[in-house]
Amino acid sequence: MALPELLVPAGDPAKLRTALDYGADAVYLGTDRFGLRALAGNFTLPQLAEARALTRQRGKRLYLTLNAYLRPDDLAPLGDLLQELRPLDLDAYIVSDPGVLSLVRRIDPQRPIHLSTQANTTNAAAAAFWRDAGVSRINLARELNLAEIAEIGRIAGMELEIFVHGAMCVAWSGRCLLSAALTGRSANKGACAHPCRWGYALMEETRPGEYFPIEEDGRGTYILNSRDLCLIEHLPELIRAGATSLKVEGRMKSLYYVAAVTRVYRAAIDRYLENPRGWRCDPEWLEELDKVSHRPYDTGFLFAGADARVHPGDSKYRRTCDFLGVVLESHPEGSALVEGRGRFFPGEELEIIGPAMRQARFSVGELLSPEGIPLPAAQPNAKIMMNLPDGARPGDLLRRCRREM
Repeated sequence: MALPELLVPAGDPAKLRTALDYGADAVYLGTDRFGLRALAGNFTLPQLAEARALTRQRGKRLYLTLNAYLRPDDLAPLGDLLQELRPLDLDAYIVSDPGVLSLVRRIDPQRPIHLSTQANTTNAAAAAFWRDAGVSRINLARELNLAEIAEIGRIAGMELEIFVHGAMCVAWSGRCLLSAALTGRSANKGACAHPCRWGYALMEETRPGEYFPIEEDGRGTYILNSRDLCLIEHLPELIRAGATSLKVEGRMKSLYYVAAVTRVYRAAIDRYLENPRGWRCDPEWLEELDKVSHRPYDTGFLFAGADARVHPGDSKYRRTCDFLGVVLESHPEGSALVEGRGRFFPGEELEIIGPAMRQARFSVGELLSPEGIPLPAAQPNAKIMMNLPDGARPGDLLRRCRREM
């Protein structure tokens, strides 16, 4: 049985390696131009060549985002970039601007093209239009419900990509003007300042200086972009509806986010392959997704008639775990070299997580510098020698988790 691919963000080279280690079938990433995450780490052309070699070696796919909307002066530089990209033989370009699509078809006509959610495809006729223009896959608009996705899949006869996890932009499929209006940073050029997540107050013109908070209660809320998408409980419905690719949002998110979310969706997809009819959402998967910093989870518009919940009572981020370190080396006697990402101390109870849902709790013992000098604490960006549970491997992550109050 053919499964849909698990498509994961790779905001920089370290996140790319993590995504592959933790179970991604494909990654999407960008250069410093022409994508919609200009402030992500992104890839230089030499780094992109290395990324291509790595994904090919691992039998994975690499898609490059070229989904910004271009101004007249952008077309010639994009043409030059496409000429430089041709030898890399990437698996696909992700585009949204018809002008970019036309340029790719002229300069690199054999390259597969995927249509970004920015193009806002909401019906089978539109999908057929893009298919006839040379698009092989469409990332459908987030506004569609499950029945509409299934109808488009049945009629269009092409690959469908569906967002299953991460932030849900308030604007119509992300085409947001608030950022440009308030900060001068255009979302359609990849420089969004995310003003939909800011707090706002209302002022009536005859009462200058009197501000009324736009919130449900005194704890505050982000009414414009208030919840995060989480569809892990509904993977069978999406697969049956024709989803070719299940996409995780988050090129701006942390390495820990990439690892933790990827391994959960990998486990869920693999479980479905083993026993489609008997598939059940494992409570452990939900617990693990709760250990990633997120706003309240929601199913978005997947079910017709569902309340999209733009005004929840409390939409603040939930964070119950701190990302503390990455295992760089592991040795047979149990010691390991760790790069700190947060501060921790001897005697603390931590967790170590790895691919394939490996995880264990342990108590921190003695901490040493690489030269063998005892340390009172592990510090961010410092390298530490320490003992870890049996089975620890390079690429595993350390975290500190606590119960929500």
